[in-house]
Amino acid sequence: MSRSTTTTVTGLLSALASATFGVEHAYSDGAFNFSPFSSSTASPSTSTPPPPPPQTPQPPAATPEPSRARNDYPRTTSAGFDPEALERGAKALREISSSSYAKKVFEVIKKQEETRQSELAAKSAEFKALQAQAETERQKVVYDEQKKLAQQQAQIKSQMARYEDELARKRMQAENELHRARNQELVKMQEESSMRQEAARRATEEQIQAQRRQTEREKAEIERETIRVRSMAEAEGRAHEAKLAEDVNRRMLVERANAEREKWVAAINTTFDHIGGGLRAILTDQNKLVVVVGGVTALAAGVYTTREGAKVIWSYVDRILGQPSLIRESSRGKYPWSGMFSRTMSTVSRGAGKYSASQRGNGFGDVVLNPSLQKRIQQLASATANTKSHQAPFRNMLFYGPPGTGKTMAARELARKSGLDYALMTGGDVAPLGSQAVTKIHQLFDWSKKSKKGLLLFIDEADAFLCERNRIYMSEAQRSALNALLFRTGDQSKDIVLALATNRPGDLDSAVADRIDEVLEFPLPGEDERFKILKLYLDKYIAQAGVRKSGFFSHLFCRQQQKIEIKGLTDDILREAAAKTDGFSGREIAKLMASVQAAVYGTENCVLDPNLFREVVDYKVAEHQQRRKLAANEGGNA
Repeated sequence: MSRSTTTTVTGLLSALASATFGVEHAYSDGAFNFSPFSSSTASPSTSTPPPPPPQTPQPPAATPEPSRARNDYPRTTSAGFDPEALERGAKALREISSSSYAKKVFEVIKKQEETRQSELAAKSAEFKALQAQAETERQKVVYDEQKKLAQQQAQIKSQMARYEDELARKRMQAENELHRARNQELVKMQEESSMRQEAARRATEEQIQAQRRQTEREKAEIERETIRVRSMAEAEGRAHEAKLAEDVNRRMLVERANAEREKWVAAINTTFDHIGGGLRAILTDQNKLVVVVGGVTALAAGVYTTREGAKVIWSYVDRILGQPSLIRESSRGKYPWSGMFSRTMSTVSRGAGKYSASQRGNGFGDVVLNPSLQKRIQQLASATANTKSHQAPFRNMLFYGPPGTGKTMAARELARKSGLDYALMTGGDVAPLGSQAVTKIHQLFDWSKKSKKGLLLFIDEADAFLCERNRIYMSEAQRSALNALLFRTGDQSKDIVLALATNRPGDLDSAVADRIDEVLEFPLPGEDERFKILKLYLDKYIAQAGVRKSGFFSHLFCRQQQKIEIKGLTDDILREAAAKTDGFSGREIAKLMASVQAAVYGTENCVLDPNLFREVVDYKVAEHQQRRKLAANEGGNA
């Protein structure tokens, strides 16, 4: 029973649905009617079309029928509407209303409608969620656009700021150029004014000098005339007095001359009488004559022999034991027995200097070098000392760099730290020797080998005679001297360390360069090194000035130097001076501090203050720059 009921209900529903769907198929030229059962949502399941109006047959008439629309589908009306579905729907409704399951059918239809409403609500909620998501995306896009807009505005602002800065900088540059041009014009006008004033002053001075010379000439003429008149008057007076006293004077002179003549004649006669007696005795006695002649001859021969022999013996001693003439300075004495006391005192002073240097934190004496270069020299000193102790051959060295960078002082300290003697010579002393240069070179090396401790031979300005042998202006004597030195340095020596110093290492002969084992560059001191050198020479020339040296003779014979008072000179001022003295060598800094000392002694109270120090430093810096400009101009003209 239930199955038949379900079947019936299903059939009714399908019929109603087909009727409903049939209603939806309407054409545009047909009438559009709403179903009396349609709800507010116009659901097709609840709306049923009204029954079509009954069609009454039209009797034929004599009049012609009006034209009808063509109906290509026979199941539709002329308006294009198909009533079959409505008929089925009406029939199904009648069956439902007459059936005992009408209530169930309406409940099912109601449930379907509720289900459709819930689906529509879900779709509406989904649409709202999609709409909210779209709004979120839109807000995100708006935020991104606003962020990009803010970034673009910030970029535009920064560009505007840079553009304004560029404009301000260009404006400042233009103003500076304008001020510079104005200043140059003012300086030019001042120079022209000063030149005009100087020309006017010179013209005035020349005029004054001309007037002064004219006045002096006139004065000289008057004085000459006065002197001439006075001398004439005095001459006339003297002539008159002389004429009056002439007779008296003549008589006195005659008497005095006669007396003197008689006295000298008597003395001469007596002397010649004695000499004549002696000569007569010698000539008459043959033995006395032989003795006199032999004694005079022996005396002359003895004097001549003694003088020449002493010269020969001294030259031999000097050649064997003496110091060669090429040596300018040496830690050894001129002779083995000379300078013992001085060497002892220098050893003591070097010990004291070493202690003071260690107190200052500088174990390299008074030499201030670049830290890497100083470390390298200390390594070479240690290696040289170990080489001497192990009887190994020494290594030759080349020091090159600008003048005044401490090459000679470094060589002394290297010899002192390695325990060697040192000897200093200059390459410019070889050329004047001429043909004797070869002999002097060999004597120099022979003398150097006699050192028991080993000797560091330092040749300053080595390029003066060790230059390339293919130079046109090089004399034959210089070539021979160079060949002699190359001969003596052909093999590694265990007695001599050869150290060459030059400002132009490229001018050295290739054979000389081949003898070099170590090459050290001595650059200009940096700012830290210049600061240390300033402190060193400030202590040497300023702080230690006026301090009496120890010793008995210094108190007796040395004049006490006035002590200098230092006020307000701090390390910051010295660092400022070190920054200003860029390009100065160590020698130039030493001369700068000597100039500071002279400027202090030029004051009344001998006080060094920052103003005086800065004034001297600025003057020396300007002088240094002027010398560099002159050297550059001379180099350009050459």
